[in-house]
Amino acid sequence: MANAEQYLKPEVIRNVARLDLRARFIVEGFLSGLHASPFHGFSVEFSEHRRYSTGDDPKDIDWLVYAKTDRYYVKKYQAETNITGYLLLDLSESMGYTFRQELSKFEYAVSLAAALAYMMIHQQDPVGLVTFDEKLQTILGAKSRRSQLASILALLARAKPTGTTDVAQALQLFAPMIRHKSLVMLFSDLLVDPEPVMQSLRRLRHAGHDVIIFHILDEAEVSFPFSGSVALRDPETNDEMKFDASGIRQDYLDAVQALREQYRQECLTMGVDYVPLDTSLRFDKALVEYLSQRQARF
Repeated sequence: MANAEQYLKPEVIRNVARLDLRARFIVEGFLSGLHASPFHGFSVEFSEHRRYSTGDDPKDIDWLVYAKTDRYYVKKYQAETNITGYLLLDLSESMGYTFRQELSKFEYAVSLAAALAYMMIHQQDPVGLVTFDEKLQTILGAKSRRSQLASILALLARAKPTGTTDVAQALQLFAPMIRHKSLVMLFSDLLVDPEPVMQSLRRLRHAGHDVIIFHILDEAEVSFPFSGSVALRDPETNDEMKFDASGIRQDYLDAVQALREQYRQECLTMGVDYVPLDTSLRFDKALVEYLSQRQARF
């Protein structure tokens, strides 16, 4: 049996058939390695308090915490400690691609979304799920009860990558459905025109929502490990073109880097967290981004 942190590796988690166990193992592997992260020392006690500020009722000061820290803290109300999250999963056929990794982009995204749902429910944070291609396919409202995790995992287990996608339109259709300020987590390979996506993200940010983009590519899409004559096929249109790998390698790598950099810069400007991932990377990078966002909210 692999130790807990081994379950952060895609090649290990691929051997776990049940999605609920995948989610649990990924989160437990992450927590077991948390001591080495910037979040070492994060405690439940501290997370339930915030610094006293002008306007707070002095009666709400927690004097036990003051005795420990020599600083004034007040107990948070339940509404202050919860963060409502929505997992948005791209069902495009291109997400089903893998070259030599154990998990396809879609399987990687599903495993990561399941782990985040597991983590949020266990923190009593309401979380919902939306799957989409050219339109919204599944919409599950955000709830924090334990049965919500089973509902999310069941929907994720049944989801399949098929057809074409329209990320920008999906975001536009989804935005009016959010009633309160929320954390929107998008899982996609973003192999679409970036500008309409950026416009939709700006609308979400203008409405006060926080956004994390998990930009998931296959390891081969990032490294281009091909040689000789290769045939590249668009899985959504079936268009195919043949190339000499060595002749296009650098241009291809430059294009992928430029796409990622465009997203990174635009997201930085609008205050969106952008997390570039590929299917060879451990899952903890993404979980740290979520935890960073949650910490920053309070």
